[in-house]
Amino acid sequence: MVKLQYWVKEKGLKVCIIFEGRDAAGKGGVIKTIAQVMNPRVARIVALPAPTEKEKNQWYFQRYANQLPSSGEIVLFDRSWYNRAGVERVMGFCTDEEYWEFLRTCPEFENMLIRSGIVLIKYWFSISDKEQKRRFEARNEDPMKRWKLSPMDLEARSRWVDYSRAKDIMFDYTDTDDSPWYVVNADVKRHARLNCIHHLLSKIEYEDLTPDPIEFPTIKKDPSYKRPPISNQRWVEAKFGSNPIDDKRS
Repeated sequence: MVKLQYWVKEKGLKVCIIFEGRDAAGKGGVIKTIAQVMNPRVARIVALPAPTEKEKNQWYFQRYANQLPSSGEIVLFDRSWYNRAGVERVMGFCTDEEYWEFLRTCPEFENMLIRSGIVLIKYWFSISDKEQKRRFEARNEDPMKRWKLSPMDLEARSRWVDYSRAKDIMFDYTDTDDSPWYVVNADVKRHARLNCIHHLLSKIEYEDLTPDPIEFPTIKKDPSYKRPPISNQRWVEAKFGSNPIDDKRS
Protein backbone atom coordinates (compact mmCIF):
# COMPACT_ATOMS: atom_id res chain seq x y z
CA MET A 1 0.00 0.00 0.00
CA VAL A 2 2.87 2.39 0.68
CA LYS A 3 4.33 1.66 -2.76
CA LEU A 4 0.92 2.36 -4.29
CA GLN A 5 0.74 5.59 -2.32
CA TYR A 6 4.02 6.85 -3.78
CA TRP A 7 2.83 5.93 -7.28
CA VAL A 8 -0.54 7.69 -6.89
CA LYS A 9 1.18 10.82 -5.62
CA GLU A 10 3.87 10.85 -8.31
CA LYS A 11 1.51 10.19 -11.21
CA GLY A 12 -1.31 12.40 -9.96
CA LEU A 13 -3.88 9.61 -9.94
CA LYS A 14 -7.33 10.14 -8.49
CA VAL A 15 -8.48 6.99 -6.71
CA CYS A 16 -11.94 6.55 -5.19
CA ILE A 17 -12.66 3.34 -3.26
CA ILE A 18 -16.16 2.59 -1.97
CA PHE A 19 -16.80 0.19 0.90
CA GLU A 20 -20.37 -0.98 1.37
CA GLY A 21 -22.06 -3.86 3.17
CA ARG A 22 -24.31 -4.71 6.08
CA ASP A 23 -23.70 -3.41 9.59
CA ALA A 24 -20.79 -5.20 11.33
CA ALA A 25 -19.47 -6.55 8.02
CA GLY A 26 -15.99 -5.16 8.74
CA LYS A 27 -15.84 -2.18 6.39
CA GLY A 28 -14.31 0.09 9.01
CA GLY A 29 -11.67 -2.48 9.90
CA VAL A 30 -10.31 -2.83 6.39
CA ILE A 31 -10.38 0.95 5.89
CA LYS A 32 -8.33 1.43 9.07
CA THR A 33 -5.91 -1.29 7.99
CA ILE A 34 -5.36 0.41 4.64
CA ALA A 35 -5.11 3.95 6.00
CA GLN A 36 -2.90 3.30 9.03
CA VAL A 37 0.25 2.79 6.96
CA MET A 38 -0.41 5.64 4.56
CA ASN A 39 0.12 9.38 4.59
CA PRO A 40 -3.20 11.03 5.61
CA ARG A 41 -2.42 13.79 3.10
CA VAL A 42 -2.64 11.15 0.37
CA ALA A 43 -5.18 8.66 1.73
CA ARG A 44 -8.32 10.28 3.16
CA ILE A 45 -11.27 8.55 4.86
CA VAL A 46 -14.76 9.89 4.20
CA ALA A 47 -17.58 8.80 6.51
CA LEU A 48 -20.35 11.34 6.14
CA PRO A 49 -23.06 11.80 8.81
CA ALA A 50 -26.76 12.04 8.04
CA PRO A 51 -27.47 14.89 5.60
CA THR A 52 -28.39 18.31 6.92
CA GLU A 53 -31.62 20.04 5.92
CA LYS A 54 -29.68 22.03 3.34
CA GLU A 55 -28.09 18.89 1.90
CA LYS A 56 -31.47 17.16 1.69
CA ASN A 57 -32.54 19.85 -0.77
CA GLN A 58 -29.40 19.63 -2.93
CA TRP A 59 -28.74 17.36 -5.89
CA TYR A 60 -28.38 13.98 -4.21
CA PHE A 61 -24.79 13.35 -5.33
CA GLN A 62 -23.62 16.87 -4.46
CA ARG A 63 -22.26 16.28 -0.96
CA TYR A 64 -20.43 13.18 -2.15
CA ALA A 65 -18.99 14.95 -5.18
CA ASN A 66 -17.43 17.47 -2.79
CA GLN A 67 -15.41 14.62 -1.25
CA LEU A 68 -14.04 13.11 -4.47
CA PRO A 69 -10.25 12.77 -4.81
CA SER A 70 -8.01 15.44 -6.23
CA SER A 71 -4.84 14.69 -8.18
CA GLY A 72 -2.48 12.47 -6.19
CA GLU A 73 -5.13 11.44 -3.67
CA ILE A 74 -6.88 8.25 -2.53
CA VAL A 75 -10.33 8.60 -0.95
CA LEU A 76 -11.80 5.73 1.06
CA PHE A 77 -15.58 6.00 1.37
CA ASP A 78 -16.95 4.30 4.49
CA ARG A 79 -20.42 4.09 2.97
CA SER A 80 -21.23 6.34 0.06
CA TRP A 81 -23.98 7.52 -2.28
CA TYR A 82 -25.26 3.94 -2.11
CA ASN A 83 -26.97 4.86 1.15
CA ARG A 84 -29.96 5.70 -1.01
CA ALA A 85 -30.17 2.18 -2.41
CA GLY A 86 -29.78 0.60 1.04
CA VAL A 87 -30.65 2.22 4.34
CA GLU A 88 -32.69 5.08 2.85
CA ARG A 89 -34.79 2.67 0.82
CA VAL A 90 -35.35 0.13 3.57
CA MET A 91 -35.95 2.65 6.36
CA GLY A 92 -38.18 4.91 4.26
CA PHE A 93 -35.84 7.91 4.32
CA CYS A 94 -36.45 8.61 0.64
CA THR A 95 -39.46 8.49 -1.64
CA ASP A 96 -40.05 5.83 -4.28
CA GLU A 97 -39.41 8.46 -6.95
CA GLU A 98 -36.06 9.44 -5.38
CA TYR A 99 -35.07 5.79 -5.07
CA TRP A 100 -35.77 4.81 -8.67
CA GLU A 101 -34.23 8.04 -9.95
CA PHE A 102 -31.06 7.15 -8.05
CA LEU A 103 -30.89 3.68 -9.60
CA ARG A 104 -31.34 5.17 -13.07
CA THR A 105 -28.79 7.95 -12.69
CA CYS A 106 -26.13 6.27 -10.53
CA PRO A 107 -24.46 4.42 -13.44
CA GLU A 108 -24.41 7.67 -15.41
CA PHE A 109 -22.84 9.52 -12.48
CA GLU A 110 -20.16 6.85 -12.06
CA ASN A 111 -19.42 6.81 -15.79
CA MET A 112 -18.84 10.57 -15.60
CA LEU A 113 -16.37 10.04 -12.75
CA ILE A 114 -14.52 7.36 -14.68
CA ARG A 115 -14.39 9.43 -17.87
CA SER A 116 -12.99 12.34 -15.87
CA GLY A 117 -10.01 10.16 -14.91
CA ILE A 118 -11.08 8.89 -11.48
CA VAL A 119 -10.19 5.29 -10.69
CA LEU A 120 -13.42 4.00 -9.11
CA ILE A 121 -13.38 0.69 -7.21
CA LYS A 122 -16.45 -0.63 -5.35
CA TYR A 123 -16.40 -3.33 -2.65
CA TRP A 124 -19.36 -5.07 -1.06
CA PHE A 125 -18.54 -6.86 2.20
CA SER A 126 -20.79 -9.89 2.44
CA ILE A 127 -21.56 -11.29 5.89
CA SER A 128 -23.82 -14.15 6.92
CA ASP A 129 -26.85 -13.82 9.19
CA LYS A 130 -25.15 -16.01 11.80
CA GLU A 131 -21.90 -14.02 11.84
CA GLN A 132 -23.62 -10.66 12.03
CA LYS A 133 -25.61 -11.89 15.03
CA ARG A 134 -22.41 -13.08 16.71
CA ARG A 135 -20.69 -9.71 16.19
CA PHE A 136 -23.67 -7.75 17.46
CA GLU A 137 -23.80 -9.92 20.59
CA ALA A 138 -20.05 -9.46 21.11
CA ARG A 139 -20.46 -5.68 20.91
CA ASN A 140 -23.32 -5.78 23.36
CA GLU A 141 -21.27 -7.75 25.89
CA ASP A 142 -18.19 -5.50 25.62
CA PRO A 143 -18.56 -2.02 27.21
CA MET A 144 -15.67 -0.82 25.03
CA LYS A 145 -17.62 -1.69 21.87
CA ARG A 146 -21.22 -1.13 22.93
CA TRP A 147 -21.17 2.38 21.45
CA LYS A 148 -21.05 0.73 18.01
CA LEU A 149 -24.59 -0.55 18.47
CA SER A 150 -27.29 1.91 17.46
CA PRO A 151 -31.08 1.70 17.21
CA MET A 152 -30.55 1.67 13.44
CA ASP A 153 -28.43 -1.49 13.75
CA LEU A 154 -31.17 -3.25 15.67
CA GLU A 155 -33.81 -2.19 13.20
CA ALA A 156 -31.60 -3.34 10.31
CA ARG A 157 -31.18 -6.69 12.02
CA SER A 158 -34.94 -7.23 12.08
CA ARG A 159 -35.13 -6.24 8.39
CA TRP A 160 -32.48 -8.65 7.11
CA VAL A 161 -34.64 -9.80 4.18
CA ASP A 162 -35.54 -6.24 3.19
CA TYR A 163 -31.85 -5.34 3.05
CA SER A 164 -31.12 -8.46 1.00
CA ARG A 165 -33.80 -7.50 -1.50
CA ALA A 166 -32.49 -3.92 -1.68
CA LYS A 167 -28.94 -5.13 -2.25
CA ASP A 168 -30.04 -7.46 -5.06
CA ILE A 169 -31.88 -4.66 -6.87
CA MET A 170 -28.92 -2.31 -6.35
CA PHE A 171 -26.60 -4.85 -7.98
CA ASP A 172 -29.01 -5.33 -10.89
CA TYR A 173 -28.76 -1.62 -11.73
CA THR A 174 -25.23 -0.66 -10.70
CA ASP A 175 -23.03 -3.74 -11.21
CA THR A 176 -21.89 -2.72 -14.68
CA ASP A 177 -18.91 -3.61 -16.84
CA ASP A 178 -17.53 -0.10 -16.46
CA SER A 179 -18.16 0.10 -12.70
CA PRO A 180 -18.48 -3.42 -11.26
CA TRP A 181 -19.07 -4.49 -7.68
CA TYR A 182 -16.39 -6.71 -6.12
CA VAL A 183 -17.82 -8.91 -3.37
CA VAL A 184 -15.63 -9.79 -0.38
CA ASN A 185 -16.48 -12.75 1.85
CA ALA A 186 -16.38 -10.98 5.23
CA ASP A 187 -17.26 -13.75 7.68
CA VAL A 188 -13.61 -13.95 8.77
CA LYS A 189 -12.32 -10.41 9.33
CA ARG A 190 -8.62 -11.09 8.82
CA HIS A 191 -9.21 -13.00 5.60
CA ALA A 192 -11.54 -10.28 4.34
CA ARG A 193 -8.95 -7.56 4.95
CA LEU A 194 -6.14 -9.48 3.28
CA ASN A 195 -8.26 -10.51 0.29
CA CYS A 196 -9.57 -6.98 -0.21
CA ILE A 197 -6.12 -5.39 -0.01
CA HIS A 198 -4.64 -8.03 -2.33
CA HIS A 199 -7.39 -7.40 -4.86
CA LEU A 200 -7.09 -3.62 -4.56
CA LEU A 201 -3.37 -3.76 -5.32
CA SER A 202 -4.12 -5.84 -8.42
CA LYS A 203 -6.55 -3.22 -9.81
CA ILE A 204 -4.01 -0.41 -10.16
CA GLU A 205 -0.77 -0.90 -12.05
CA TYR A 206 2.08 0.70 -10.14
CA GLU A 207 5.84 0.63 -9.77
CA ASP A 208 7.99 0.87 -6.67
CA LEU A 209 8.93 4.53 -6.20
CA THR A 210 9.88 4.16 -2.54
CA PRO A 211 12.73 6.62 -1.87
CA ASP A 212 16.07 5.44 -0.56
CA PRO A 213 16.87 5.94 3.14
CA ILE A 214 18.02 9.46 3.91
CA GLU A 215 21.05 10.66 5.86
CA PHE A 216 20.25 12.82 8.86
CA PRO A 217 22.23 16.03 9.37
CA THR A 218 24.27 16.56 12.50
CA ILE A 219 22.94 18.99 15.11
CA LYS A 220 24.52 22.41 14.79
CA LYS A 221 25.96 23.63 18.07
CA ASP A 222 25.49 27.17 19.33
CA PRO A 223 27.71 27.92 22.38
CA SER A 224 25.76 31.13 23.06
CA TYR A 225 22.46 29.27 23.63
CA LYS A 226 21.75 28.38 27.26
CA ARG A 227 18.67 26.32 27.97
CA PRO A 228 16.49 27.26 30.93
CA PRO A 229 16.28 24.83 33.86
CA ILE A 230 14.15 21.81 33.13
CA SER A 231 12.37 22.34 36.44
CA ASN A 232 10.73 25.46 34.98
CA GLN A 233 8.54 23.28 32.78
CA ARG A 234 5.15 21.92 33.87
CA TRP A 235 5.66 18.18 33.64
CA VAL A 236 2.71 15.81 33.55
CA GLU A 237 2.82 13.58 36.61
CA ALA A 238 4.57 10.36 35.57
CA LYS A 239 2.11 7.69 36.68
CA PHE A 240 3.93 5.39 34.27
CA GLY A 241 7.70 5.51 33.82
CA SER A 242 9.50 8.67 34.94
CA ASN A 243 10.19 12.23 33.84
CA PRO A 244 13.63 13.29 32.63
CA ILE A 245 15.84 15.14 35.07
CA ASP A 246 18.80 15.70 32.76
CA ASP A 247 18.70 19.38 31.70
CA LYS A 248 19.90 18.33 28.25
CA ARG A 249 16.55 16.64 27.59
CA SER A 250 13.54 18.50 26.20
